[in-house]
Amino acid sequence: MNFFAAQDRARRATRWLVVVYVIATLLIVAGVTLIVAFALFSFSDPGNGAYGTASQATPLLAATAIGTALFIFGASLYKTSMLSAGGGKVASSLGGKLVAADVSDPLRRRLRNVVEEIAIASGVPVPEIYVLEEESGINAFAAGYAPADAAIAVTRGTLELLDREELQGVIAHEFSHILNGDMRLNIRLMGVLFGIMVLGLIGRMIVRGGYHASIVSSRRDRNAPVVLIIGIGLAVLGGIGVFFARLIKASVSRQREYLADASAVQFTRQTKGIANALKKIGGYKASSYLTATDPEEVSHMLFGTGSRLFGLFATHPPLTERIKALDPSFTELDYPNVDARLRSTGDENARASGQFESMTSAFADGGVAISPDTIVATVGNPAEHHVAYAQELRQRMPESLYAAAHSKDLAFLLTIALVLDRSGAILPRQLSLLEERLGRDRMQVTRKLAVDLATTDERFLLPLLEIAFPALKMRPEAELEFLIELTNRLIEIDGKVELFEYCFHRILLCNLDQAVEPRGRRATGRSSKQQLRMASINLLALIADHGHDDAASRDEAFKAGAALLGAWATEFQVQANRDQSVAILDQSLDTLLALNSKQRQRLLQAITAAATSDGHIAVTEAELIRVVCAALGCPLPPILVSIAA
Repeated sequence: MNFFAAQDRARRATRWLVVVYVIATLLIVAGVTLIVAFALFSFSDPGNGAYGTASQATPLLAATAIGTALFIFGASLYKTSMLSAGGGKVASSLGGKLVAADVSDPLRRRLRNVVEEIAIASGVPVPEIYVLEEESGINAFAAGYAPADAAIAVTRGTLELLDREELQGVIAHEFSHILNGDMRLNIRLMGVLFGIMVLGLIGRMIVRGGYHASIVSSRRDRNAPVVLIIGIGLAVLGGIGVFFARLIKASVSRQREYLADASAVQFTRQTKGIANALKKIGGYKASSYLTATDPEEVSHMLFGTGSRLFGLFATHPPLTERIKALDPSFTELDYPNVDARLRSTGDENARASGQFESMTSAFADGGVAISPDTIVATVGNPAEHHVAYAQELRQRMPESLYAAAHSKDLAFLLTIALVLDRSGAILPRQLSLLEERLGRDRMQVTRKLAVDLATTDERFLLPLLEIAFPALKMRPEAELEFLIELTNRLIEIDGKVELFEYCFHRILLCNLDQAVEPRGRRATGRSSKQQLRMASINLLALIADHGHDDAASRDEAFKAGAALLGAWATEFQVQANRDQSVAILDQSLDTLLALNSKQRQRLLQAITAAATSDGHIAVTEAELIRVVCAALGCPLPPILVSIAA
């Protein structure tokens, strides 16, 4: 599915969920109010002046209705807020253990390699990685509110029973949920369902306590039966809430699993990996079940069902149907007999395959056609060549830089080194500032990393930042704010900001913003149609200006993009102003956050048309497009160009 269509689908599902939530809340409020009214009128004594008439009971019933509604809303808000604090917290709450960035265990090292490769291929930061050590079933899930806030968790059974190809299929499935907005929908769904079901939990507590209390005090306190009846009523309402909550989860979840399976195939261009993983679930005694934790709340997030619910309550399609969608010849008789004693070793072939140069030059040599439609189609939808490219790139990274990206301490300094001047012109001034702010020892380490980076292919720079991200996120929020402020001073130290420096810093800022505030940046205030149009024109002019050297080609590029924006855009002309380009780009990106999915898709088509109007795409143009996509929440895989071209 097209990324922008998937985002719209998630938004429609969210609106539907809100409608269901409002209806369910009103019904529960009405039910609670009726239960309280019945209890009061049945057991109150009018002679004692206690709620014997409607006029006497009305204030209490009104307070009950309002209080119930506020309680349900508050419970949902609390749960949503707690889950929005980070995907890692969800994984930890289910017993997940964080996989260290520098892990040496072969199985966990293989898991981290696979996750890193698919993250680079997808154009998003590497998520936190967790293992549910107590779970022997084959399962996995992705949690979080945004890609930079995401965590991926797999069970120990997944690690030990799947080979690399099968593991890659499972991880690709989970990345589909990250890229298509399913994680955010999952969090909202969990919050809504918690609010619906929480009254039932309270009702059961009241019944357990009220039953014993009523036996002791019923002769002295006529209100004891009232409390017991209210508790029973809440428990019944809770049971009804659980019933409908499961139906809601199932209806929201099932179709998304088919789409995620299909996306995993697109990532790897073969059905064998994910299909075999599903077959192993069917042939394994522990299946995909979670036993160390209650899967009820997170069943809709899992790769497999996680429980024995079936039929209307199943959050996943039948396993055989999922497999047959990938392998039509499969039957239930074909499930393998999976022996838990035959575990994978996790051994990795660390040698590169030698296809790096031919792959990275494929676009420049005409091996792969570039067009607005092909670029837009890859947003949120990396393909096989992106994953193969990422695997090759990860394997060829200089060992010192790759190790630094995985170190909690060195990742911080590596990020700083990535913004240092590669030409050396202003490097002494930057190092002087670093010595002042970090101390001489840390400045020297950063300088060594900068020397290594200066001789490193530019294709490694952004992937190194993406790999370093989990280690960066482990730093306190104050240190991340310090990092943003320091890198900003480093790129502005000479009084001007080069476009490449800005692009790198903006991506860093976008990702760290999401880590600190997962709900992400929003447009400041309301943007008028005219403001959005001017921001789009300024961005288009910037792309046309930086990718073309003469006025004629710039005009042609601008017109190619303007034609896709709409008839209104053809009235404008490109005006080059490179001295103000960074300020204009920064302001334009902030304004364009107000665009909806269709408008963002059209804008991306327009700037890609401008960049490719001369038949090829330059490195500067490719980086600008990736910055625009990162700023607008549209994850774009690497645009494979030859750096030497």
